[in-house]
Amino acid sequence: MINNLFKMASVLKSISASSVARVTLIFLILNSSFFLSSCGIYSFSGTNLSPDLKTFSVINFTMGTAGGPANLPQRLTEQLKEYFQKNTSLTILPSGGDLILEGSITGYDVTPAATTANDQAGLNRLNVTVQVRFTNGKDETKNFDQSFTYYADFPQEQTLDQNEARLLPTIQENLIQQIFNKSAADW
Repeated sequence: MINNLFKMASVLKSISASSVARVTLIFLILNSSFFLSSCGIYSFSGTNLSPDLKTFSVINFTMGTAGGPANLPQRLTEQLKEYFQKNTSLTILPSGGDLILEGSITGYDVTPAATTANDQAGLNRLNVTVQVRFTNGKDETKNFDQSFTYYADFPQEQTLDQNEARLLPTIQENLIQQIFNKSAADW
């Protein structure tokens, strides 16, 4: 028995450090791939979509409130389509997709955001609210009809017209992220 231990020790001494590192690396890679594949549905883009979902549709959003640029619903619709195409493997259809998004802009308001010592607005806030109906044709438990709101502030001494072009891209980007997270990432 003691002779066997001495033989094993001499064999282990002869293995170089680089060989041990290679074996360890291979072991880690194999284990990592096992754990990722055993997790079920996983995506590096953060989506939590079932593999039987193949298509999506974004029905043109409408303007359900006064105010705001007339092309805001169209821009929101197109940006949602692009975001889904970039971040999922789903194919877009004009209508009848496995996932369907539709909605309306229900709020476009400017409100005071911060008051000064004189009880005047120090900042104004542009709030945009979108009501979204999401239908999952493969799993009705994922369906929702929900309102999403995002805002951006601008100085009180400036008008909305002076800031709208600068604020809207950020607001739209955040609204789209919220809608995507709720519908595709299931957050």
